[in-house]
Amino acid sequence: MRKLLIVVDFQKDFVDGALGFEGAENLVGIIESKILDYEKNGYDILFTLDTHGPNYLQTMEGKYLPIPHVIKGTEGHEIFGRIQEYSHRHPCIEKGTFGSAKLMDILREREFYDEIELCGLVSNICVISNAVIAKAASPESRIYVDSRATDSYDKEMQSKCFDVMRNLHIEVI
Repeated sequence: MRKLLIVVDFQKDFVDGALGFEGAENLVGIIESKILDYEKNGYDILFTLDTHGPNYLQTMEGKYLPIPHVIKGTEGHEIFGRIQEYSHRHPCIEKGTFGSAKLMDILREREFYDEIELCGLVSNICVISNAVIAKAASPESRIYVDSRATDSYDKEMQSKCFDVMRNLHIEVI
């Protein structure tokens, strides 16, 4: 069986930085457990990194969300806590927007994955965006998100995003 774990934007600014929120730090243990399990079984892992430049406030996203965050080269851009050590052993994709076009390219270029699991932050923005990209790139794979391994500052929106994912045949377990 071929499996891929995508750790989405588990970066300092989303945990305890500019866009951090209470409870995000509680994901460290479950994400670490997933990484260790995937490594033990020889499955693939990749990380996405939301990445902005110093001109962030002039971008379309910056106009809608005028809070500078994950500026490349800053502490807030780094993978959070002890999860960072794992990111050095696996591919990392920088992306300047919610979803990663490069992720789609990677999934199309690689051999078929039986399962693609996503975890990380933020459930109702970047996790759902990349789950939809994974589904589009690999429609015959089982795509799923473990609800214990993602979170949001907005619980109502998170619940809605889980419903949307289920409607798109992305499992939420």
